[in-house]
Amino acid sequence: MLQFLLAVLAALSSLIAPAAAQEAWRGSECLAMAHAPPRATPVSLRRTAAAADEVAISYAGHSTYVIETPAGVRIATDYSGAYRVGRLPDVITMNRAHSTHYTLFPDSRIPHVLRGWGEGGQPALVRLRVGDVSIRNVTTDIRRYFGDDSNGAMLKDGNSIFIFEVAGLCIGHLGHLHHKLDESHFAAIGRLDIVMVPIDGSYTMSLDGVSDITRRLRASVVLPMHRFATPLDDFMRRIGQQFEIDMRSERTLRISRDSLPRTPTVIILDGV
Repeated sequence: MLQFLLAVLAALSSLIAPAAAQEAWRGSECLAMAHAPPRATPVSLRRTAAAADEVAISYAGHSTYVIETPAGVRIATDYSGAYRVGRLPDVITMNRAHSTHYTLFPDSRIPHVLRGWGEGGQPALVRLRVGDVSIRNVTTDIRRYFGDDSNGAMLKDGNSIFIFEVAGLCIGHLGHLHHKLDESHFAAIGRLDIVMVPIDGSYTMSLDGVSDITRRLRASVVLPMHRFATPLDDFMRRIGQQFEIDMRSERTLRISRDSLPRTPTVIILDGV
């Protein structure tokens, strides 16, 4: 009898995957919807998860946001280990422009460590399904910095824009972006509902440059990051009158496909 019960338990456990289990890549629904003609994208197709499913996005510091999916998968962006992110993430993404955006020694218990740069001169290629979230990247170039004699030359594919598709939402993190995006970048990114943008105005891009990209992406929600001493009024003036401003007193935004603002909105969480 005991052996029979153990066999049943083993069979059941094989059918129940943990929340952060890796699954096969299913392709990008955000890209498919962005490239399809308007009549092929009714609202019902844009809700790939239950309408009530909420994604929690918390500001940890610098360029690190923590995304928690409805199934409990936790993702920390531009992870260096310097900021409190709560429970150990299931996924971390990193970019290597500065040590505040990556770590060479991530906690070995983190199941998925996604680097925004490749090895041997090859670009990073991320196509990953973890629980209820699909993750992919679009590479951009970065400027070379300290200890380098290249006089400002660019390091090809040194940065990644990471895109997270979950609960019918397309969420993008621009990383340490150093240059304007061209048509090939916009085509590879596809549709974004929420975009995290650096607004330091110097180490990454000028405020005018990043404001142009923000307007072009036309996301419903813009989450500023990487601010340093940038006056928020200066950033808001540059992105024009196309965005509402929503200053929050909390560090966490809970949002679903149905609760996206009707008017494109810059949401500034506490700590930014």
